Amino acid sequence: MVDRVSASITRGGTLSSQDFAHLLKLIADEDLSPEWDGEAFDPADRAPGQSLTLHAHEVAWGRFDALKRWCIGKQVPFARWSGAFSGECGGGRVVFERGTEPEYYAADEVDEVFITRRMVERLGSIEAILAYFDAADVTIPPLVVAGDDTGVSGVDQS
Repeated sequence: MVDRVSASITRGGTLSSQDFAHLLKLIADEDLSPEWDGEAFDPADRAPGQSLTLHAHEVAWGRFDALKRWCIGKQVPFARWSGAFSGECGGGRVVFERGTEPEYYAADEVDEVFITRRMVERLGSIEAILAYFDAADVTIPPLVVAGDDTGVSGVDQS
């Protein structure tokens, strides 16, 4: 039996209208909602100039695998949180910024990143610890779709 937990994902970056259409399919496949326990996401729910955060309960392993692979392939920044599996492992956050590999962080049930004593010893300084927390708390840029009324002309494909 698959462990299922609550999870959320925030994504941003610049997309072509075709990529946005594909993103909408991935969102529908995951049955994501702009609110916890809310209705399924509708494109009208997206606010131009803001990142897009969506939620779901009963997510297999707390991951959105197809959505994650697509975001990485298209270089769409995201941060994903998932709750803990009962009696097995804790929650976590995954952060992906363009040009990087996804980074994994331990997080609690309210998406607060934490570290262990072993991690404190490994990082070695308060500056390194704070940098670790800063990296986990990345700000996801707005999700911009070509043609939005935000003054953006063209699509950044780099």
